[in-house]
Amino acid sequence: MVYNRAMIDQAVHQADAPDVETALREELARGDAMARTIPPILRHLIAAEDSTLFSDEILARIRGMLADLAHGLLDAAPERDGGELPACEADALTRAFLDNPALLSHLHALALEWQLTERLQLWLAVDPVVSPLLLELASSRDSAAQELATKFLAAQARWCQSQTRMKLSFRDLPGELFQTMLAPLRAHFGDGAGMAERAAKAEHEFRVSHDESASRLGLASRLVMSMGTGASAGLSVSHAGAALFLTALAQGSGQGRDAVVFSTHKAQLARLALALRIAGLGPRAAERELLALHPDFTPPPGFDSLSADQAAAILSSRHHAG
Repeated sequence: MVYNRAMIDQAVHQADAPDVETALREELARGDAMARTIPPILRHLIAAEDSTLFSDEILARIRGMLADLAHGLLDAAPERDGGELPACEADALTRAFLDNPALLSHLHALALEWQLTERLQLWLAVDPVVSPLLLELASSRDSAAQELATKFLAAQARWCQSQTRMKLSFRDLPGELFQTMLAPLRAHFGDGAGMAERAAKAEHEFRVSHDESASRLGLASRLVMSMGTGASAGLSVSHAGAALFLTALAQGSGQGRDAVVFSTHKAQLARLALALRIAGLGPRAAERELLALHPDFTPPPGFDSLSADQAAAILSSRHHAG
Protein backbone atom coordinates (compact mmCIF):
# COMPACT_ATOMS: atom_id res chain seq x y z
CA MET A 1 0.00 0.00 0.00
CA VAL A 2 1.32 3.47 -0.90
CA TYR A 3 1.04 6.24 1.75
CA ASN A 4 0.86 9.78 0.40
CA ARG A 5 1.86 12.92 2.35
CA ALA A 6 -1.76 13.83 3.18
CA MET A 7 -2.36 10.40 4.72
CA ILE A 8 0.83 10.65 6.79
CA ASP A 9 -0.08 14.16 8.02
CA GLN A 10 -3.55 12.97 8.94
CA ALA A 11 -2.10 10.05 10.90
CA VAL A 12 0.32 12.36 12.72
CA HIS A 13 -2.47 14.78 13.63
CA GLN A 14 -4.67 11.96 14.86
CA ALA A 15 -1.82 10.72 17.06
CA ASP A 16 -1.03 14.23 18.29
CA ALA A 17 -4.61 15.17 19.19
CA PRO A 18 -4.96 12.96 22.30
CA ASP A 19 -1.46 14.01 23.40
CA VAL A 20 -2.13 17.73 23.19
CA GLU A 21 -5.51 17.30 24.89
CA THR A 22 -3.88 15.34 27.72
CA ALA A 23 -1.10 17.90 28.07
CA LEU A 24 -3.54 20.81 28.17
CA ARG A 25 -5.89 19.04 30.60
CA GLU A 26 -3.00 18.34 32.96
CA GLU A 27 -1.62 21.87 32.70
CA LEU A 28 -5.11 23.32 33.20
CA ALA A 29 -5.62 21.16 36.30
CA ARG A 30 -2.30 22.31 37.76
CA GLY A 31 -3.10 25.95 37.07
CA ASP A 32 -6.59 25.70 38.54
CA ALA A 33 -5.28 23.92 41.64
CA MET A 34 -2.83 26.75 42.22
CA ALA A 35 -5.53 29.37 41.61
CA ARG A 36 -7.76 27.85 44.30
CA THR A 37 -5.06 28.45 46.92
CA ILE A 38 -4.80 32.16 46.16
CA PRO A 39 -7.85 33.74 47.93
CA PRO A 40 -7.15 32.48 51.50
CA ILE A 41 -3.42 33.13 51.14
CA LEU A 42 -4.09 36.58 49.73
CA ARG A 43 -6.31 37.51 52.67
CA HIS A 44 -3.63 36.42 55.14
CA LEU A 45 -0.86 38.29 53.36
CA ILE A 46 -2.81 41.52 53.10
CA ALA A 47 -3.78 41.37 56.75
CA ALA A 48 -0.30 40.36 57.90
CA GLU A 49 1.56 42.66 55.50
CA ASP A 50 3.63 39.70 54.40
CA SER A 51 4.84 39.53 50.79
CA THR A 52 6.70 36.27 50.42
CA LEU A 53 4.35 34.83 47.77
CA PHE A 54 3.01 37.96 46.06
CA SER A 55 4.98 40.94 44.86
CA ASP A 56 5.08 44.00 47.10
CA GLU A 57 3.51 46.02 44.30
CA ILE A 58 0.49 43.70 43.93
CA LEU A 59 -0.18 43.59 47.66
CA ALA A 60 0.26 47.35 48.08
CA ARG A 61 -2.14 47.97 45.21
CA ILE A 62 -4.82 45.70 46.69
CA ARG A 63 -4.42 47.28 50.12
CA GLY A 64 -4.67 50.73 48.56
CA MET A 65 -7.84 49.86 46.66
CA LEU A 66 -9.43 48.31 49.76
CA ALA A 67 -8.74 51.44 51.79
CA ASP A 68 -10.01 53.72 49.04
CA LEU A 69 -13.24 51.73 48.72
CA ALA A 70 -13.83 52.08 52.45
CA HIS A 71 -13.10 55.81 52.43
CA GLY A 72 -15.25 56.32 49.34
CA LEU A 73 -18.29 54.57 50.78
CA LEU A 74 -18.05 56.33 54.13
CA ASP A 75 -17.46 59.75 52.54
CA ALA A 76 -20.45 59.27 50.23
CA ALA A 77 -22.76 58.07 52.99
CA PRO A 78 -25.76 60.37 53.54
CA GLU A 79 -25.83 62.70 56.55
CA ARG A 80 -22.08 63.04 56.65
CA ASP A 81 -21.18 66.41 58.15
CA GLY A 82 -18.43 67.00 55.61
CA GLY A 83 -15.69 66.91 58.26
CA GLU A 84 -12.58 64.80 58.05
CA LEU A 85 -13.30 61.08 58.27
CA PRO A 86 -11.79 59.48 61.41
CA ALA A 87 -9.06 57.07 60.35
CA CYS A 88 -10.38 54.37 62.69
CA GLU A 89 -13.70 54.25 60.83
CA ALA A 90 -12.12 53.61 57.45
CA ASP A 91 -9.63 51.15 58.95
CA ALA A 92 -12.42 49.14 60.55
CA LEU A 93 -14.39 48.93 57.30
CA THR A 94 -11.25 48.02 55.37
CA ARG A 95 -10.62 45.13 57.76
CA ALA A 96 -14.23 44.00 57.31
CA PHE A 97 -13.71 43.88 53.54
CA LEU A 98 -10.88 41.37 54.08
CA ASP A 99 -13.55 38.78 54.83
CA ASN A 100 -14.99 39.16 51.32
CA PRO A 101 -13.04 36.66 49.15
CA ALA A 102 -14.90 37.67 45.99
CA LEU A 103 -13.86 41.29 46.51
CA LEU A 104 -10.23 40.35 47.17
CA SER A 105 -10.20 38.17 44.06
CA HIS A 106 -11.59 41.00 41.92
CA LEU A 107 -9.07 43.50 43.27
CA HIS A 108 -6.31 41.00 42.60
CA ALA A 109 -7.54 40.72 39.00
CA LEU A 110 -7.52 44.52 38.64
CA ALA A 111 -3.98 44.69 40.02
CA LEU A 112 -2.88 42.06 37.49
CA GLU A 113 -4.69 43.92 34.70
CA TRP A 114 -2.80 47.09 35.56
CA GLN A 115 0.45 45.13 35.62
CA LEU A 116 -0.38 43.77 32.15
CA THR A 117 -1.31 47.26 30.94
CA GLU A 118 2.07 48.62 32.02
CA ARG A 119 3.87 45.65 30.48
CA LEU A 120 2.15 46.16 27.13
CA GLN A 121 3.17 49.81 27.16
CA LEU A 122 6.78 48.85 27.86
CA TRP A 123 7.01 45.89 25.46
CA LEU A 124 4.66 46.81 22.62
CA ALA A 125 4.21 50.60 23.05
CA VAL A 126 0.45 50.16 23.59
CA ASP A 127 -0.98 53.31 25.16
CA PRO A 128 -2.70 52.43 28.48
CA VAL A 129 -5.70 54.61 27.61
CA VAL A 130 -6.02 54.88 23.83
CA SER A 131 -5.26 51.64 22.02
CA PRO A 132 -5.33 51.56 18.20
CA LEU A 133 -8.72 49.79 18.27
CA LEU A 134 -10.22 52.32 20.67
CA LEU A 135 -8.92 55.16 18.51
CA GLU A 136 -10.65 53.59 15.49
CA LEU A 137 -13.92 53.22 17.38
CA ALA A 138 -13.77 56.75 18.79
CA SER A 139 -13.28 58.03 15.22
CA SER A 140 -16.08 55.91 13.78
CA ARG A 141 -18.77 57.41 11.57
CA ASP A 142 -21.27 55.43 13.61
CA SER A 143 -22.36 58.04 16.15
CA ALA A 144 -23.53 55.42 18.69
CA ALA A 145 -20.22 53.53 18.54
CA GLN A 146 -18.30 56.78 18.71
CA GLU A 147 -20.21 57.94 21.79
CA LEU A 148 -19.73 54.61 23.56
CA ALA A 149 -16.02 54.53 22.70
CA THR A 150 -15.57 58.09 23.96
CA LYS A 151 -17.27 57.24 27.25
CA PHE A 152 -15.10 54.17 27.68
CA LEU A 153 -11.98 56.20 26.85
CA ALA A 154 -12.83 58.65 29.64
CA ALA A 155 -13.52 55.80 32.09
CA GLN A 156 -10.27 54.06 31.14
CA ALA A 157 -8.34 57.30 31.64
CA ARG A 158 -9.84 57.72 35.12
CA TRP A 159 -9.05 54.10 35.99
CA CYS A 160 -5.44 54.44 34.86
CA GLN A 161 -5.05 57.59 36.93
CA SER A 162 -6.60 55.83 39.93
CA GLN A 163 -4.34 52.81 39.51
CA THR A 164 -1.22 54.95 39.56
CA ARG A 165 -2.46 56.14 42.97
CA MET A 166 -3.53 52.61 44.01
CA LYS A 167 -7.16 53.68 44.33
CA LEU A 168 -10.53 52.46 43.07
CA SER A 169 -13.98 54.03 43.08
CA PHE A 170 -16.79 51.82 44.40
CA ARG A 171 -18.78 52.97 41.36
CA ASP A 172 -16.46 50.89 39.16
CA LEU A 173 -17.30 47.62 40.92
CA PRO A 174 -19.47 44.99 39.22
CA GLY A 175 -23.04 45.12 40.49
CA GLU A 176 -23.09 41.78 42.32
CA LEU A 177 -19.80 42.56 44.03
CA PHE A 178 -20.97 46.02 45.01
CA GLN A 179 -24.01 44.46 46.71
CA THR A 180 -21.78 42.27 48.88
CA MET A 181 -20.08 45.38 50.29
CA LEU A 182 -23.29 46.81 51.70
CA ALA A 183 -23.61 44.26 54.53
CA PRO A 184 -20.24 45.21 56.09
CA LEU A 185 -21.18 48.87 55.66
CA ARG A 186 -24.50 48.23 57.42
CA ALA A 187 -22.70 46.42 60.24
CA HIS A 188 -20.24 49.29 60.50
CA PHE A 189 -23.03 51.75 61.28
CA GLY A 190 -24.24 49.48 64.08
CA ASP A 191 -27.73 49.38 65.57
CA GLY A 192 -27.53 52.28 68.00
CA ALA A 193 -29.99 55.15 68.16
CA GLY A 194 -30.58 56.46 64.65
CA MET A 195 -27.78 54.34 63.18
CA ALA A 196 -30.02 51.64 61.69
CA GLU A 197 -32.02 54.33 59.89
CA ARG A 198 -28.84 55.96 58.66
CA ALA A 199 -27.53 52.61 57.43
CA ALA A 200 -30.78 51.86 55.59
CA LYS A 201 -30.75 55.28 53.95
CA ALA A 202 -27.12 54.87 52.91
CA GLU A 203 -27.77 51.44 51.46
CA HIS A 204 -30.78 52.66 49.50
CA GLU A 205 -28.93 55.63 48.04
CA PHE A 206 -25.94 53.51 47.05
CA ARG A 207 -28.16 50.96 45.34
CA VAL A 208 -29.99 53.65 43.39
CA SER A 209 -26.84 55.53 42.37
CA HIS A 210 -24.75 52.52 41.33
CA ASP A 211 -24.96 52.05 37.55
CA GLU A 212 -22.87 49.12 36.41
CA SER A 213 -23.49 49.85 32.73
CA ALA A 214 -21.76 53.22 33.13
CA SER A 215 -18.72 51.75 34.89
CA ARG A 216 -15.45 51.11 33.06
CA LEU A 217 -16.08 47.37 32.83
CA GLY A 218 -19.71 47.89 31.90
CA LEU A 219 -18.75 50.28 29.11
CA ALA A 220 -16.04 47.89 27.87
CA SER A 221 -18.56 45.06 27.71
CA ARG A 222 -21.11 47.18 25.86
CA LEU A 223 -18.45 48.44 23.45
CA VAL A 224 -17.24 44.95 22.54
CA MET A 225 -20.81 43.68 22.12
CA SER A 226 -21.62 46.63 19.86
CA MET A 227 -18.84 45.54 17.50
CA GLY A 228 -20.78 42.42 16.53
CA THR A 229 -18.78 40.24 14.15
CA GLY A 230 -16.01 42.83 14.30
CA ALA A 231 -15.38 41.92 17.95
CA SER A 232 -12.62 39.57 16.76
CA ALA A 233 -10.47 42.70 16.43
CA GLY A 234 -10.52 42.80 20.21
CA LEU A 235 -8.63 39.49 20.33
CA SER A 236 -5.38 41.17 19.33
CA VAL A 237 -3.82 42.45 22.54
CA SER A 238 -1.46 44.82 20.72
CA HIS A 239 -4.35 46.32 18.74
CA ALA A 240 -7.08 46.34 21.39
CA GLY A 241 -5.03 47.05 24.50
CA ALA A 242 -5.38 45.08 27.73
CA ALA A 243 -8.84 46.27 28.81
CA LEU A 244 -10.71 45.55 25.57
CA PHE A 245 -8.68 42.40 24.86
CA LEU A 246 -9.63 40.90 28.23
CA THR A 247 -13.28 41.84 27.75
CA ALA A 248 -13.42 40.47 24.19
CA LEU A 249 -11.75 37.22 25.25
CA ALA A 250 -14.12 36.82 28.19
CA GLN A 251 -17.14 37.24 25.92
CA GLY A 252 -15.70 35.08 23.16
CA SER A 253 -14.76 32.19 25.44
CA GLY A 254 -17.79 32.37 27.75
CA GLN A 255 -15.73 32.97 30.87
CA GLY A 256 -15.83 35.59 33.57
CA ARG A 257 -13.53 38.52 32.92
CA ASP A 258 -11.55 38.03 36.13
CA ALA A 259 -10.89 34.40 35.18
CA VAL A 260 -9.50 35.62 31.87
CA VAL A 261 -7.27 38.14 33.66
CA PHE A 262 -5.87 35.36 35.86
CA SER A 263 -5.25 33.22 32.78
CA THR A 264 -2.70 35.76 31.54
CA HIS A 265 -0.41 34.65 34.39
CA LYS A 266 2.30 32.22 33.31
CA ALA A 267 0.85 29.50 35.56
CA GLN A 268 -2.47 29.65 33.68
CA LEU A 269 -1.27 29.60 30.06
CA ALA A 270 -3.21 26.44 29.25
CA ARG A 271 -6.46 28.22 30.13
CA LEU A 272 -5.43 31.23 28.05
CA ALA A 273 -4.51 29.07 25.06
CA LEU A 274 -7.84 27.23 25.22
CA ALA A 275 -9.80 30.48 25.59
CA LEU A 276 -8.16 31.97 22.51
CA ARG A 277 -9.10 28.93 20.42
CA ILE A 278 -12.66 28.88 21.79
CA ALA A 279 -13.04 32.59 21.00
CA GLY A 280 -12.33 31.87 17.35
CA LEU A 281 -8.62 32.42 16.80
CA GLY A 282 -6.81 29.88 14.66
CA PRO A 283 -3.76 28.08 16.05
CA ARG A 284 -1.24 30.50 14.55
CA ALA A 285 -3.17 33.60 15.65
CA ALA A 286 -3.57 32.15 19.14
CA GLU A 287 0.17 31.48 19.31
CA ARG A 288 0.87 35.10 18.30
CA GLU A 289 -1.22 36.40 21.20
CA LEU A 290 0.38 33.98 23.63
CA LEU A 291 3.83 35.07 22.50
CA ALA A 292 2.87 38.74 22.79
CA LEU A 293 1.96 38.13 26.43
CA HIS A 294 4.68 35.58 27.18
CA PRO A 295 7.63 35.75 24.76
CA ASP A 296 9.04 32.48 26.13
CA PHE A 297 5.84 30.54 25.45
CA THR A 298 6.23 27.22 23.64
CA PRO A 299 3.04 25.60 22.34
CA PRO A 300 2.59 21.91 23.20
CA PRO A 301 3.08 19.45 20.31
CA GLY A 302 -0.13 19.11 18.37
CA PHE A 303 -1.55 22.48 19.43
CA ASP A 304 -2.09 23.42 15.77
CA SER A 305 -4.42 20.43 15.38
CA LEU A 306 -6.58 21.30 18.41
CA SER A 307 -10.05 22.39 17.29
CA ALA A 308 -12.19 25.01 18.99
CA ASP A 309 -14.67 22.28 19.98
CA GLN A 310 -11.91 20.23 21.59
CA ALA A 311 -10.69 23.32 23.44
CA ALA A 312 -14.21 24.01 24.71
CA ALA A 313 -14.61 20.40 25.87
CA ILE A 314 -11.34 20.55 27.83
CA LEU A 315 -12.25 23.83 29.52
CA SER A 316 -15.77 22.61 30.24
CA SER A 317 -14.42 19.46 31.88
CA ARG A 318 -12.50 21.62 34.36
CA HIS A 319 -15.65 23.61 35.20
CA HIS A 320 -17.47 20.38 35.99
CA ALA A 321 -14.49 19.13 37.98
CA GLY A 322 -14.83 22.13 40.29
